[in-house]
This record gives sequence, C-alpha cells and structure tokens, in this order.
Amino acid sequence: MKKTLKKHLKGVFLAILGLITGILCIILGIKMFKFFLPFIIGWILAMIASPLVEFLEKKLKISRKHTSMVIIIMVLGAIIGGSYLIGAKVMTETGKFLEQAPNLYSGFSEEFQEVEHNLRSIIKELPDNVQVSIDNTQEELGKEIGTIISTVSELTVDYAGNIAKNLPNALISTIFTLLSSYFFIADRNRILEFGRKHTPKMIQDKWRMLAESFKKVFSGYFKAQFKIMGVIWLILFIGMLILRVKFAILISFLVSFLDMLPFFGTGTALIPWAIFKALSGDTSFAVGLVILYLVTQLVRRIIEPKMVGDSIGMNPLVTLIFMYTGYKISSVLGMILAVPIGAIVINFYKAGVFDGMLKNIRNLFRDFVRWARTTEE
Repeated sequence: MKKTLKKHLKGVFLAILGLITGILCIILGIKMFKFFLPFIIGWILAMIASPLVEFLEKKLKISRKHTSMVIIIMVLGAIIGGSYLIGAKVMTETGKFLEQAPNLYSGFSEEFQEVEHNLRSIIKELPDNVQVSIDNTQEELGKEIGTIISTVSELTVDYAGNIAKNLPNALISTIFTLLSSYFFIADRNRILEFGRKHTPKMIQDKWRMLAESFKKVFSGYFKAQFKIMGVIWLILFIGMLILRVKFAILISFLVSFLDMLPFFGTGTALIPWAIFKALSGDTSFAVGLVILYLVTQLVRRIIEPKMVGDSIGMNPLVTLIFMYTGYKISSVLGMILAVPIGAIVINFYKAGVFDGMLKNIRNLFRDFVRWARTTEE
C-alpha cells in the first residue's frame, strides 16, 4: 500500500512540476513573442496569403517566388490605398465637423451656462457652512484640474517625442515583417516539410489540436463580440435618432466601440452625458439617455452568453458561469478573459491533456482512503 501511495504521490509531483514548467514556458514564450514579433506577423501574413498564392500559381502557371512578390506588392498597395481612402474620409468628416464647430461650441456654451446657473441656484438654498465648503472644494478642484492639464501636456509632449524616436524602429520592423512574409510564402512548403521531418508525430498531433483550439476559440470569441457591437450600435443609433442627436451614426458607433472595450462600456459616455443634460435642464433628453443605457446593458447581458457560447462551441450556461467566475476574480477584465481561457481548458480536457494528472489524483485519493480505513482497523 505504501509503495502504491508513494508511486501516485510521485505522479502528482511530476504533474505539478509539469504545470510549473508550463507556466515558466508561457512566461518565456511571451518574451520571445515580443522579440520575434515582426517574423510572427510575417508568418501570419504568409498563412493568409498562401491560398491566393497557390491559386495564382496553378491558374497562371507563375513560379511561387514571383507570385509571392506579386502578393507582397498587392498587400503594400492595399495598405497604401486603404490608408489614403481612410485618411481622405477622415479629412472630409473633419472638415464637416469644423464647419459645424462654431454652432456646436455656442450650443455647448449655452448649455454649460445653464448648468452653472442651475447649480448656483441649488447652492444658494444650502446652509452657509455648506456653501463655504463647496467654494473651498471648487478652488481645490480648480487647482487640481490645472495640475492635471499641466501633467497631460507634459505627457503629450513626451509621448510625441517617444513616437518620433520609435519611428526608425517601426520602419525597420515593418521592412523585416514584409521580407519575412515574402520568404515564408516562397518557401512555405519546404519550411512545413522540415518541421514535419524533425518533429515527433505525437507533438505534431498535440500542436495541431492546440492550433485548432486557439483558432476556434479566439476567432469565434471576437466574431461574437463584433456581432454584439453591431446589435448595440443599432440600438444606440435608433435611440439617438429618436432623441434627434446630430451625427447619430458616428456617435453611436463610437459608443458601441467603447462598449466592446475592457473597463469601458456605454455608460462611460451615456451616464456623464445624461448628468450634464439633467443639470442643464433638459431632463427628457437625460431620461432618454438613461433608458438607452439600461436597454443596451440588458440586451448585452441577454445575448452575450448565447452568442459567445455558439461562436466558440460552448454551452450558454457554462459560458455564463465562466463569465461570472471571471468577473468575481478580476472584475471586467476577468469576465472578458474567462470565456476564451475556459473554452481552451475544456478543449484540452476533451483532447485528454489532463488525463494522466487526473488519473494520478483519483488513484492517490482512493489509496489514501484505503490507508485511512486500514489505520482505523
């Protein structure tokens, strides 16, 4: 019995040692990922472009190296053309916004004056000692705002300087990314064949399983998030049309994008906006914004478990449990990360990655129970 118990303890120890080794490998892998990022991006671009390269190679009878060069030129052209179109669109919209800026500024100034007037009316009704306390707080707040503005200005200058310093590094990284993507495309078959020859089949099978699992989980998760963003955008757009908000398409898009980001949400924009409108006397508009916020939050909470679960192949109830657990562990960020991590763990379990460790734990527990009973007898 003692030998069996010792054997299982050794198995559990090896499993824990393997887990620690895995964690250390992940930490080292993150550092290596940052170091070789241009080549990793180049490999991803090569994997995306390879089907098109193979198609052109078969149909046009062009050598793979020449086809790879054509694809790289097309990618560069697409980047430059896309940047030009986006820049032109941004400049057009900026021009329209600047044309409306005087009207928007005057409207904002009037509303701000109304807010100030309403606040002063409320403060006058308060006791004298409270008014003195509010005045002191206002002075301190003014000083703090001045300090914040000064700090932000300094940080902005430093940030601009850092961007200027890092431009050469960014340019060199871009060149290495494009060159590596070209060589990865041109020599893709030889690289894959080399990997197959020098990698054991068991590792190949595990790697294939891991790659498919990561691809399914992360692509499905982000697809679900973009679908949810689309639903939230539609609700916001309809609500802002009802409230007669100018630039409703743009504002609803920006707010829905905030909703997709960690630590933000629709409340980041809608709640301060509603408070400002309430203080300026436009209570109906403020109530409309609050209702819009509540509707978006309710819809997100209803559709998110189902959409995310369907996209990554996980039961909606299990998805909801993972989201709640992640939220309890690390708030919003935990809720976001818990679902893909949970899905990967489930896929690993289905693939038998944890079978050895679980078997050792079960055997250890069974032998411990037997040993305890023998001791009692």
